Amino acid sequence: MDSKNELRVSIIQDGIVWESCAANLQYLDQIIVNLIGKTDLIVLPEMFTTGFSMRPELFAEEINGIAQQKMQDWSSMTGAAICGSLMIKENNKFYNRFCWFEPKSNTQFYNKAHLFRMGEEQIHYEKGNSQVIIEYAGWKIAPFVCYDLRFPVWIRRKNSFNYDLLLCVANWPEKRISHWRSLLLARAIENQAVVVAVNRIGEDGNGIMHNGASCIISAAGDIIYDAKDQAICQTISLFKSDIDKYRESFPVGLDADSFEIQTACNASVS
Repeated sequence: MDSKNELRVSIIQDGIVWESCAANLQYLDQIIVNLIGKTDLIVLPEMFTTGFSMRPELFAEEINGIAQQKMQDWSSMTGAAICGSLMIKENNKFYNRFCWFEPKSNTQFYNKAHLFRMGEEQIHYEKGNSQVIIEYAGWKIAPFVCYDLRFPVWIRRKNSFNYDLLLCVANWPEKRISHWRSLLLARAIENQAVVVAVNRIGEDGNGIMHNGASCIISAAGDIIYDAKDQAICQTISLFKSDIDKYRESFPVGLDADSFEIQTACNASVS
């Protein structure tokens, strides 16, 4: 990573083996070994070890479980940060948790705030209520998970929640893929932030088809990369200076509305 704040981002779009942590970790081992020294950030889909399962009582892992240990190993091996979401058990509660690991053991987490009620996610998992900013390699990164994408107020960039890169990991179905594309473009444009969005492909254990469409979108709303519907591991270089220049040339953020978010625990996020 150089002084120009280049960030090499690798997105891995694959077909997740249903509820089989071992099979998914074995597959990713074969892919990630090829990224040693070639990337700064590796992004995996939502629930990348199980698929979007509503059986956390059987498949959720405790803190520092096998998948989290593997993420730390991959990060150390490649010299890159790595992230994706897992089903996690903590204090006898289950979370759809975005997990972030860096080579020197810096870890950060974000619990999915909007639970997909059409899939009864809110019955099986606890709702998160805190936004997160990850500072890495001169970038400010805001993580979100799948259904969060539909809630622009939660994602809205402002002085107290300022970021350069919006990360969204997902298991977004093929039948609503037009929504995925439209919402990602809107989030990039309204926040003047780069969007990195990683989805899965293939049929899950509930018979729901996914056709990927993982992508990277510029702060101006231009599609930099589109994975379409293929299994891929693609690395793209991003430059923070491009975001800074665009915001300076088109400072729409100066006219943004001020607001606060009231969370379920009655605390405000301003």
